[in-house]
Amino acid sequence: MEKPQEIITSRQNPLIKLTASLTERKFRDRECLFRFDGKKLFLEALNAALPLFAILFKESAVDAMLDAAGALTPVAGCRAAILPDALFDRISEEKSPEGVICLAKRLDKFHKIITINKCTPFEEAFLPGQTLLVESVRDPGNLGTIIRSAAAFGVAQVVLSADCADLYHPRTIRAAMGTLFHTRVLITPDFAQAVAYLGTKGRVFAAALDANATALGHCRFGEHDSVIVGNEGHGISDRVLQAATDTVYIPMAPGVESLNAGVAASVLLWEFYRGR
Repeated sequence: MEKPQEIITSRQNPLIKLTASLTERKFRDRECLFRFDGKKLFLEALNAALPLFAILFKESAVDAMLDAAGALTPVAGCRAAILPDALFDRISEEKSPEGVICLAKRLDKFHKIITINKCTPFEEAFLPGQTLLVESVRDPGNLGTIIRSAAAFGVAQVVLSADCADLYHPRTIRAAMGTLFHTRVLITPDFAQAVAYLGTKGRVFAAALDANATALGHCRFGEHDSVIVGNEGHGISDRVLQAATDTVYIPMAPGVESLNAGVAASVLLWEFYRGR
């Protein structure tokens, strides 16, 4: 990657103001852009040929970042600029800025909003294979961890209810550690209907403790089965539980009420992976 020729020194520069605004969801939604900070995500984005809109480099770190990128180059049309250290640090979201901020376009290739009879029918939207369904997980860090585990354990797709945390929240992106750039994520307001549809393709296990729940470790998961993880505090809604075909619980030592949503999803997905 060649060293940028553009140098930006003013906080009032339109690109700097745009970058700063993307910390808020309303501006991410309006601009159809998101941002992420740091060397690892920068390199992951280049490797994934992400549709980058702009790259901002810290003056004192630009040579190191370009050396790390090596022969990797951003997609055509990506703007690149160098910022003085003080200006860069002012707009960085990192406590100890590494020296690079990226702006990228929404990943519509992988991330879609689906509804019945409005955009894309479920039979066209879903890929065959195992699916992770996530209902009302509100913490961006938990959501990013869940997406990272889904990528690690090879599910076909992740389906989110529309009230989950923002997929492009900076904490979601950091916790996903680059897996967001190539993981298929579908968002639907018709979450219970999505569960019901997947129940026609395989079993759908809700992670819930009820009289009929099977202990994890005593289930055999099929290649088209799915699992649901619910809200951090309230679990899975009654409507979604009714749409599921089965329930499963994670055995734990006495005295522990529950697991973090991201940890629970990881344990469940490991069992799916082990079964394959």
